[in-house]
Amino acid sequence: MGAHHNPIYPYKSPADLMATPPQRKPLIVIGAGPVGLAAAIDARLQGLEVLVLDDDKTVSVGSRAVCYAKRSLEILDRLGIADAACRLGVSWNIGRTFLEENEVYQFNLVPDAGHKRPGMINLQQYHVEEMLIARALELGADIRWQHKVTAVKRHDGHDGHDGHDAHATLTVETPEGSFDIEADWLVVADGARSPIRRHLGLDIEGRVFQDRFLIADVVMQADYPAERWFWFDPPFHPNQSVLLHKQSNNVWRIDFQLGWDVDPEEEKKPEKVIPRLKAMLGDERPFELEWVSIYTFQCRRMTDFRHGRVLFAGDAAHQVSPFGARGANSGFQDADDLMWKLGLVIKGQASEKLLDTYAIDRQFAADENIMNSTRSTDFITPKSRTSKTFRNQVLALAKHHPFARKLVNSGRLSMPSFLTESVLNTPDTDAFEGQMVPGAPMDDAPVQVKGQDAWLLDQVGKGFALLLFVDAEPSPLVLSQLAAATGHGGRARLPAMASPLQPSLLIVAPSPLNMPGMHVIVDTQGLVAKRYDAQPGTTYLLRPDQHVLARWRQPNSDQVQAAWVRALGGQLGQA
Repeated sequence: MGAHHNPIYPYKSPADLMATPPQRKPLIVIGAGPVGLAAAIDARLQGLEVLVLDDDKTVSVGSRAVCYAKRSLEILDRLGIADAACRLGVSWNIGRTFLEENEVYQFNLVPDAGHKRPGMINLQQYHVEEMLIARALELGADIRWQHKVTAVKRHDGHDGHDGHDAHATLTVETPEGSFDIEADWLVVADGARSPIRRHLGLDIEGRVFQDRFLIADVVMQADYPAERWFWFDPPFHPNQSVLLHKQSNNVWRIDFQLGWDVDPEEEKKPEKVIPRLKAMLGDERPFELEWVSIYTFQCRRMTDFRHGRVLFAGDAAHQVSPFGARGANSGFQDADDLMWKLGLVIKGQASEKLLDTYAIDRQFAADENIMNSTRSTDFITPKSRTSKTFRNQVLALAKHHPFARKLVNSGRLSMPSFLTESVLNTPDTDAFEGQMVPGAPMDDAPVQVKGQDAWLLDQVGKGFALLLFVDAEPSPLVLSQLAAATGHGGRARLPAMASPLQPSLLIVAPSPLNMPGMHVIVDTQGLVAKRYDAQPGTTYLLRPDQHVLARWRQPNSDQVQAAWVRALGGQLGQA
């Protein structure tokens, strides 16, 4: 088989970590996969010390997580690798669904014009991991390869969540022997099989689907478009389904449904895989196999993602079927939600109870993903004659009738969760149109800053922010609001809130303004005002992870302060 040549990362002696009694670190991350690395990068961007432990010495083998959705790319923008990922990855927006040989339905992921990132890129997971590792090291993360965590013991203090001297003790095995080390906070991102989850005896519940799929990464020259193609019952693989994706460097990802009764080890052999590929390709083009794997659908999650000082993220916390690209994408959103909250707690700027909202918000998101993934799987792999008849009738109708296309489900694609039920949100008191409700992930839009073309989302995401919309000539009322609410350097000065957390104030105007010291965003195409249903005086309070917290038509500083206190978990009580 052909193969991507994975880099080998150097082992570093743990001598500096060994101590009696054990050293205490403020933050340890277990797992140098996409989610653990994203958490480590975010920690470093906040100036936090972070130690990453991984039992391997290289990146993942095979494409694995291959589809990265627009929201993930926006998160990777904040982490600093999205440009590189988009340059190497294959951008796509069109998906086509076939029944036998006939196209019955297609969709377009392209959102309205005026977004920095495409609906999706395809890029092998090992490339993404290499980019994340380089970025984490650039920022000063301490990554230790061949450091396998073999045991974790929780010390939850007096009351289980906010106790005195709460921490975790880890036993780490290395080529030079084992040692113990302590963590004030432990982020577990060690994957779907999560040895740490199992070691702690924590549950993961859900459904395992009785079907098997073959993944083949195929290196070949092909002129197929950069689209997602999904076949039900194709002539080259009758009574089953097939999925085709283009990746970087002339690698094509092909998934074959196999059924439950096959022998996984037998089906992975090249002499079984190659005839399937030749039947599908229908010609004599040369190709080579880069990676082959067999997988089974699982839709499961832990009951609780937080266990005292131990926090679970990514596949360690929840698993879904790969159809719909929800694995790594939801994992990046886990890290995005977790790390701004954990950063505030570590710095003593918020109660530990804020971390309960990480678990609640991301458990809600996991349930949403599991629901959509389960529906996709039931449609793709019907388990009764009636279900299959219904599925095929839907596909036949979809060719000619738009109503039936809404019922076609070859994998509802990853969308960010609208955290509308989060206790951190302040409910609307004014009337608004559109999707930017409290809890919504922010929509992007083209803007100008200091005369240069830019994007709205690149202006936020480094902390809390206030987005204040003004007209070309701000009214005396708006100017007085500005004078009351802001101090030097464009930082919000909220009454009785003397804190480095004070939200940045961003002024959105339809044309350039002469406002020295203010961060002025020029809404060049009017798309920011349109997407946020804004009028002069409209104000949005934004989370560090680019979700809406609150919005008003003409707020006063007391309203903004109350919403901000709520966003910090103030309504949850203090530790």
